[in-house]
Amino acid sequence: MTFDKKINAWRRALMQKLTRNIGPAETGNGPSDKSEIVKILISRPNHRLGNLLLITPLVQEIKETLPHARVDLFVKGNLAPLVFRNYDNVDTIIQLPKKPFSDFFGYLGGWLAIKRKRYDMVINVVGGSSSGRVSARMANAKYRFFGDAEQDTSGNYPDHAHLGKSPVYRFRNYLKKWGLGEREQKIAPLDLKLSPSEIEQGKRILDELVLNANPTICLFTNATGDKRYPDTWWKVFYERLKTEFPGCNIIEVLPVENISQIDFKAPVYSHPDIRVIGSFIANTAVFIAADSGMMHLSSGVQTPTIGLFKVTAEKSYEPYNPGSVAINTNVSGLEDYIDAVRGILLQKGKNRDVYKKEM
Repeated sequence: MTFDKKINAWRRALMQKLTRNIGPAETGNGPSDKSEIVKILISRPNHRLGNLLLITPLVQEIKETLPHARVDLFVKGNLAPLVFRNYDNVDTIIQLPKKPFSDFFGYLGGWLAIKRKRYDMVINVVGGSSSGRVSARMANAKYRFFGDAEQDTSGNYPDHAHLGKSPVYRFRNYLKKWGLGEREQKIAPLDLKLSPSEIEQGKRILDELVLNANPTICLFTNATGDKRYPDTWWKVFYERLKTEFPGCNIIEVLPVENISQIDFKAPVYSHPDIRVIGSFIANTAVFIAADSGMMHLSSGVQTPTIGLFKVTAEKSYEPYNPGSVAINTNVSGLEDYIDAVRGILLQKGKNRDVYKKEM
């Protein structure tokens, strides 16, 4: 662990200790009718793409449950306006600068904004987030929820550990305790809400790259820290994919750093706009990546996604849109990865003969 990472880990541990007694809220005396909940603040002061996309199931749940309610978001960085562009129940996105000390007044202004506005409800998405807990306390809100596990009954659900689902279970439980209804519907997947024109744009980009109508296997070989797999691992996997699926295109989406773990052996695509990247991925048959923001982006455009996990808990971060699967590479091998790809391709049911070398 580098010195900077040690400092950040120490800082997070200290802040969590200092803020652990903020909350929890008392939820017994709630509103008597859903119509009283008009303005909601969702707090997730984090800048990472994956963490922002993991909010989208909660925003969708609020839309379904409280269609009249308006949502503000308290986040960090510049990606949230792109992620939530097509969410018509989202009003104001309060953005803290990614690096507070590079824009101290912008950072201060963000915190003051949640104090100036009046909310009927504030929801801290992740209970372990110290800044999230502080924001839930600071916000000018009638009802405050700090994301504490003891505030809900999510332990009754086998998938309660998932960070996209647990806030929805808590939200449902708040309303149930208040006598405002009970929902058992399947939780919505992550969703970037691409428009038809965006999806068509992605199709044009892909068609120009591959120059055929064959299904495309899309790879993202980068990841942060220990989640990243070495180039030797990816090169073996890539060569096996070429052998097993000769009728498929294989392309690689590159990160902004323009890094390829397979030495640019496959056609590549990159773009600075996550919505353009998402529209491109939406037109591919299967997306393969380590646990990363790009893995969540693929899931968020409803592409069957194979998420590769070796250090993070797949039950907390796995892609769960239809057709997707999480693989713990500590207890599985190359044949498992190939079987997962084949299963997804066959499930799509188009031109099956191009998905295989032999059956």
